[in-house]
Amino acid sequence: MSLVEIKGLTKKFHHFTALDKIDLNLNEGEIYGFIGPNGAGKTTTIRVLLGLLKATEGEVTLFGKDAWKDAVMIHKRIAYVPGEANLWPNLTGGQVIDLFMEMHGNSNTARRDELIQRFKLDPTKKCRAYSKGNRQKIALIAAFTSNADLYILDEPTSGLDPLMEQIFQEIILELKQQGKSILLSSHILSEVEKLCDRVAIIREGKIIETGTLSELKHLTRSKFTVETQKPLVGLTEIKGVQNISQKGNSWEFQVDSEKLPEVISHISQFGVLKLESSAPTLEDLFMRHYKEKSL
Repeated sequence: MSLVEIKGLTKKFHHFTALDKIDLNLNEGEIYGFIGPNGAGKTTTIRVLLGLLKATEGEVTLFGKDAWKDAVMIHKRIAYVPGEANLWPNLTGGQVIDLFMEMHGNSNTARRDELIQRFKLDPTKKCRAYSKGNRQKIALIAAFTSNADLYILDEPTSGLDPLMEQIFQEIILELKQQGKSILLSSHILSEVEKLCDRVAIIREGKIIETGTLSELKHLTRSKFTVETQKPLVGLTEIKGVQNISQKGNSWEFQVDSEKLPEVISHISQFGVLKLESSAPTLEDLFMRHYKEKSL
């Protein structure tokens, strides 16, 4: 069942098109990665989902309700974490968390205390004294304390150290096990790769790739390092082999996944002494799209 449906979403600011006919759907119990560089349109999409911006064209629904017209009703079922948490400077971290809990009608203090301990937050300090990372912890704790059906997270680990990022990832996977849905907007590709069931890559306001991680990895290139007895020739004639370099009897190159059988068959003729390959990553796909755009 789809919790979020975006069809043909276009958002224009005067003559500038920030989003251009975006299609996206997020299913119940799914972690969906939304990736792209700063300025690609991730935050604008999220603001439309939250009912903070009105779409110029297209349909945007959450839980079957219109994101703009039914924003108040929708907000009762979602939790949102921005990439930059602006908090009340004279309140303590604990007071801010309690305020958000009260706004959600939430009295689960045991969950609050558990999260404060897991994120190692001192809730007694005033918000003006917190670092960026600690302000982000407050926003995350407030969101994760709520019993939301959908968590919309926009660069949520910005400012967190690696240990706290690990805690964040553990909690996200726990929420998934509970049947919750998460939209994770990020430019940290390793984080998305660890957590997400499906991803969409956005560039200059357009979705350029979408699918499961395994589907997207079929579009990437594996990296090979090969050492042979005889000089390795003929690689340049195989379509799908890229970035060939040679050091003595050792060769490095990248291969499109669908060409792997042909390449393996070819290099076996030259007496393979050493063969190393590294699996394609989401970052490979991401960088490939952007490099090809800049060519």
